Amino acid sequence: MYNELTQKDIDDMQAEIDHRKIVVRKELLEHVKEARAQGDLSENFEYYAAKKAKNQNESRIRFLERMIKTAKVIDDNTTEDQVGMNKTVTVEIHEEGFPPTEEVYKIVTTVRGDSLKGLISVESPLGKQLLGHKVGDTVTIEVSKDYSYDVKIMKIENTGLTDEDRIRDF
Repeated sequence: MYNELTQKDIDDMQAEIDHRKIVVRKELLEHVKEARAQGDLSENFEYYAAKKAKNQNESRIRFLERMIKTAKVIDDNTTEDQVGMNKTVTVEIHEEGFPPTEEVYKIVTTVRGDSLKGLISVESPLGKQLLGHKVGDTVTIEVSKDYSYDVKIMKIENTGLTDEDRIRDF
């Protein structure tokens, strides 16, 4: 399986890889050397902690490299007034038997999706249906054969990625 990523996601991952290889790797190797120099390794907690941190860094590098290698780069071909990648959309949800509720979501790639924080993946049922629509459009979100609900698009903002979105681990 592949991950759908924007070119910006890939660039951010490559920047993290470069930082980990050039800066973090060197620091962690120095910590391992210092801990090893303390003598008896059988009871040297600092040595084991330094080795663990070094191994976690190497694991993270391999993970990010694998994500980039298997990524499918997606483009955002939407206009300014359409729901698209990294845009914040305010919707009014109409479910049968309930009063309408207003929700705010940001449409993001699959690796950034976090519904608890309002980050909706383009691959989610809601994300798929909202893409390309404009303010005033009503779309039906089909969750399963037995359940669906309507969503009216109230507002679209081109907010892009915030620093918090960029910092968030992939």
